Amino acid sequence: MRAPRFCAMMVHTEINDSPSAVSREVNSSPGVDEGHPILRQDMSKATHETDKDQNGECVVTGRHQVIPSDPGAEFKKPTLAAGAVLWRGDLADPDTLEVAVIHRPHYDDWSLAKGKVDPGESLPTTAAREILEETGYEIRLGKLLGKVHYPVMGRTKVVYYWTGQVLGGEFQPNEEVDEIRWLPYEEARTLLSYEVDRQVLDKARKRFNLPATTRILFVRHGRAHQRRNWEGDDNKRPLDKKGRRQSEMLVPMLLPYKPTAIYSAVPERCQATAAPLADELKVEVQVDPIFGDDAWLSQMTVVQRRFNELILAGGVSVIIGQGIIIPDLIAWLSSVGRLPIDEVKAKKASVWVLSFTDGELTGADYLASPLPAK
Repeated sequence: MRAPRFCAMMVHTEINDSPSAVSREVNSSPGVDEGHPILRQDMSKATHETDKDQNGECVVTGRHQVIPSDPGAEFKKPTLAAGAVLWRGDLADPDTLEVAVIHRPHYDDWSLAKGKVDPGESLPTTAAREILEETGYEIRLGKLLGKVHYPVMGRTKVVYYWTGQVLGGEFQPNEEVDEIRWLPYEEARTLLSYEVDRQVLDKARKRFNLPATTRILFVRHGRAHQRRNWEGDDNKRPLDKKGRRQSEMLVPMLLPYKPTAIYSAVPERCQATAAPLADELKVEVQVDPIFGDDAWLSQMTVVQRRFNELILAGGVSVIIGQGIIIPDLIAWLSSVGRLPIDEVKAKKASVWVLSFTDGELTGADYLASPLPAK
């Protein structure tokens, strides 16, 4: 595994009227031991959003990204947020590609679009909602780029970023964002105020250079009643209370990817997991035993062939499967594609967002839970 990519930690000694002046004065004081724990704590409390280059860290390396069930667990006093590198144009023609850089009047800076998680939201939901509210644009989420974290006023800001294709909408200046500039990559990189944002943009450019022609959202069904307590046909074993909640919460988490087709294995717990999303999209769930564990164990090559057909068809599809086929099939895709994955987990109601370029697996994002991040 490659080491995480770290953002530059820049200490600015100039003093100005920005909110970060206190921390800059401390950093520039002669004879101060910056490693002293009490001073580090005081400096952390004094840092603001505009100081994120000083102690920020970017974890944006690799085409296999993960959002754990509790994305804030590894941080002290986390403030979760999500955003995207907004783009428009034709990925097949790099000369047409533009990305959005927003101006925030409160900070008088140029940055990437993002916002804080609201109670009850998953991170993909936050990214789409915040971008719509701040920019007026409706987007399709693409590849998860990774995360950035940095101290802000005694807390840790943790921001997950995706690529986001603008599908429609119109920008109106508002209190959060008063100007948006659509620019080619190099000009956008120059305009951005922060090195951490430049590194996120750099990662997005790599993803643009390997554009996905297909995305498959491979979902394991929600939690069901325990098998040992079920005497009937196992295919009819239903979701339990938590599983029903998981199926409902999958809807706002998956909608930002703009899927157009839903497939499900035969078991009732799979179909019930698919139903709320299908109702929201007003599409029919296409039930096919080929996406279940039994088919994988008995006719693996047939399953592989059917999966390849979906990959070559393009677009964005959702498949609701089971606990054997999902990790095994992804491991097979990894072995024949361009993306090594060391461990393939598949918790109940988890989602693998699989990106394919010309039939090969080129990206994989594991979303461990649809339940609220906050």
